[in-house]
Formats: sequence, structure tokens, C-alpha cells
Amino acid sequence: MMYWDGNMGVWGYALMAVSFILFWGAIITAIVFLARSMSAGSRRYAGGPHRTGGAEELLAERFARGEIDDTEYNARLNALRRSNFG
Repeated sequence: MMYWDGNMGVWGYALMAVSFILFWGAIITAIVFLARSMSAGSRRYAGGPHRTGGAEELLAERFARGEIDDTEYNARLNALRRSNFG
């Protein structure tokens, strides 16, 4: 019967080192992806139920940031509502 004498040689140690790095790299990558997905989910639903972010909401956000004035806001809002219901 053959017994292992503990001598792996250069290739054995190289394979062991590469396997060690790949194993721990995969573990760390999985932890990072899990943490990112959990934090993205908490940001997405922090303000209540997730909505698709329609055109009216985008227009309201631009108005709230001051990018457009109330005249332009009302004109665009009316145009959106005419196109949706007309």
C-alpha cells in the first residue's frame, strides 16, 4: 500500500496557493455583493412602496429642485396629461 509522505513539490504548493486565493476571493466577493444588494434594497424602499418614476414624478422633482419654474411646470404637466388621456 502506498502512503503519502507529505512532499507536494513546487506545483503542489503553487496549486494550493492559487486555490487559497480563489477561495477567499470568492467568499469576499459574495459578501460584498450581498451587502450592496441589501443596502440598495433599503434605499429603494425607504420612501415607501417603490414606484416606477413616471414622467409626472420626474417633472415634479425637477420643479422641486428649481430647474424649471411654475409656468413651465404647469405647461409641461398639462401637455403630459393631454397626451396620456387624449
